[in-house]
Amino acid sequence: MQKKGYLSIVLHAHLPFVRHPEYDEFLEERWLYEAITETYIPLIEMFQNLVNEGVSFRITMSITPTLASMLRDELLQDRYLRHLDKLIELAQKEVDRTRFMPEFNSLAKEYYGQFIRAKEVFLNKYQKNILRAFKEFQDKGYLEIITCGATHGFLPLMKNRASVRAQVRTGVETYREIFDRSPQGIWLPECGYNPGDDLILKEEGIRYFILDTHGVLFATPRPRYGVYSGYFCKSGVACFGRDIESSKSVWSAVQGYPGDHDYREFYRDIGYDLDYDYIKPYINSDGTRCNTGIKYYRITGKTPHKQPYDFNKAREKTASHAGNFMFNREKQIEFLSSKMDREPMVLAPYDAELFGHWWFEGPQFLEFLIKKIHFDQNTVTLITPGDYLKRYPKNQVITPSFSSWGWKGYSEFWLNGANDWVYRHLHKAADRMVDIVAGNQNAYGVMERALNQMARELLLAQSSDWAFIMKTGTHVDYAEKRITEHLSRFSRLWQQVTQGHIDEKYLEFVEQKDNIFPNINFRMYSEKKEVIANEKI
Repeated sequence: MQKKGYLSIVLHAHLPFVRHPEYDEFLEERWLYEAITETYIPLIEMFQNLVNEGVSFRITMSITPTLASMLRDELLQDRYLRHLDKLIELAQKEVDRTRFMPEFNSLAKEYYGQFIRAKEVFLNKYQKNILRAFKEFQDKGYLEIITCGATHGFLPLMKNRASVRAQVRTGVETYREIFDRSPQGIWLPECGYNPGDDLILKEEGIRYFILDTHGVLFATPRPRYGVYSGYFCKSGVACFGRDIESSKSVWSAVQGYPGDHDYREFYRDIGYDLDYDYIKPYINSDGTRCNTGIKYYRITGKTPHKQPYDFNKAREKTASHAGNFMFNREKQIEFLSSKMDREPMVLAPYDAELFGHWWFEGPQFLEFLIKKIHFDQNTVTLITPGDYLKRYPKNQVITPSFSSWGWKGYSEFWLNGANDWVYRHLHKAADRMVDIVAGNQNAYGVMERALNQMARELLLAQSSDWAFIMKTGTHVDYAEKRITEHLSRFSRLWQQVTQGHIDEKYLEFVEQKDNIFPNINFRMYSEKKEVIANEKI
């Protein structure tokens, strides 16, 4: 039977830039360590398993510049290795502690093996830089890695066009430094699109971007194929819309697979369950309890009384769910292909950290799914958006709708009563950046360094993660502190540049602390300041 259509899986790998050399340990740095152990290394192992078994596949993966910067930072690499060694030590102790509890002892051994394998991958195979792994899979033709805005800044809420350009350009240049090629696509932060932003994407060489469903469905004119094809903006840059059906089955903890009662319970961790003196060496250094990654219970149901987790039972359920997902895509594509004069493409984008971190069985689900698509059916082919454009180089021209994903789909998650106070300060800083760059095009030496650091601080302050955290109500103090500190450093440097006198000792301190984007060039803000057309905020 001939293939009838395509499935495009897009994994969005992102974390905000969190690096605190002024402390020996920092709680929020654990976000990175958990993601490496529970998501990125399991994905690498999953990709390698598929390659070893001769399974052909094509997956799209965005790796944001902030995440990439942390993954190749020597300080964070060494700290992660120290963190991993403590996990291995804890798992060894757990194997001994649970030796008379067979329902937990086998799990402790599984965790010990997982952490040992993680160290082998991280240290021995990739010498502490796992970006090399993803680059290898891309170079071999299995992955299509795309970029993102520099610090995941939410582009629709940037009034100054130069700020949008700086986010995109820095993302593109960081990608080139790491992957030795130019990115084909971009994940717009939070899928936030403002009509006209695609002109900047075109200037920076981007061929396509990802939108939420309504960004395409509410486009002008009406899209002929719904979200099941690519489209061109008037700029010539292509856009692709998210498929709701495939998303819900994975995203939703209520209706989707991750809520199954046989899957591991995320919220029962020995960091909270065990005796404080026993667990203290393995939680935060200030004594705050936190997740260790060792969890012994399954979801069980809507009850506080959880049953022990069973790896084998969960694996069987994962295989079943992968088969169900594939069956649904087959039927979906069979129907769509009967209505379209081209092969449909179902775009299924997800946060990468969902797989492994939040949904422990997620990487196994992906592996089963990819194998089933390869061996068990003849309807669906895995494809990337870039590949689809090569197959269909002629597409309808539309103007996508202003949109985002998240609550209500029109920026409200990033602009509301919990976080709206930040934007007047961000707008003012962006205007100041453009103005001061205009008069210092020929800056060199310490003045050039100060201007470059101003650009870093502005980009870091613009991260959409801080507004997101303030809306969700978790780590709010940290998010507010990050914004105010970056804006404070920006303002202090702006005053010094304006006065023509740079405090080199202070500048050196800030450069060492916020060392992201080492090759940044402040002159990217030199373009004429203007307000983005059709703004709807």
